[in-house]
Amino acid sequence: TTQEGDGETFPKTGDTVTVHYTGNLIENGQVFDSSRERGEPFKFKIGVGQVIQGWDEGVAQMSKGQRAVLKIPSEKGYGQMGAGAVIPPGSDLEFDVELIDITPSE
Repeated sequence: TTQEGDGETFPKTGDTVTVHYTGNLIENGQVFDSSRERGEPFKFKIGVGQVIQGWDEGVAQMSKGQRAVLKIPSEKGYGQMGAGAVIPPGSDLEFDVELIDITPSE
């Protein structure tokens, strides 16, 4: 954790979370994606498979306002398929994630 959250407000399965993130390859530190650089936070429903497993599991443990570094092994990331030209097969990933907001599911 690089910034503490409120320690009380945690996302539940189906909630929509709003995050800022920067993703890089652990192997060489190369940044492959960043919502911060785009200036546009990323939203997804947590716990329903809209994102890689490492995100569903890691972000669920964060509280609102928290910023943390998630180290995600290949099998909880993109595995042996990789992702396009930017994430080679079998890559372990690191994401600097900030949980900005949580919108409860209805």
